[in-house]
Amino acid sequence: MGFVAVGAIFGLLSVALGAFATHVLQGQLSSDMLDVFHTGTEYQMYHALALLAVGILAYLNIGGRMVRAAGWLFAIGIVLFSGSLYVLATSGVTVLGVVTPIGGVCLLLGWVFLIAAAVKAVRR
Repeated sequence: MGFVAVGAIFGLLSVALGAFATHVLQGQLSSDMLDVFHTGTEYQMYHALALLAVGILAYLNIGGRMVRAAGWLFAIGIVLFSGSLYVLATSGVTVLGVVTPIGGVCLLLGWVFLIAAAVKAVRR
């Protein structure tokens, strides 16, 4: 499955989870935990869109391995960052707080690799 499909799946899940939080969890979570959950959906959507761009660039054969590395880092980052926020918000398990920054670093590195791929492509 390519990055476009993965990005589309993450985008779909982001919308579904955001609606779930708004319509189901709103009365069950504190406003702080609801904000945590919504932060997860926001970052998931931003990076789902980034995955769509990565998929298009990969399809056009622009950026090579750096673009693919960015895609993997975005996907892993979504799972670790947003996933840990969803679990934290809904379960209160705070030990997963150590996973969140690891996911955030993956997301940041994804952007670094995407920038490097763009610079490499322009220099061609």
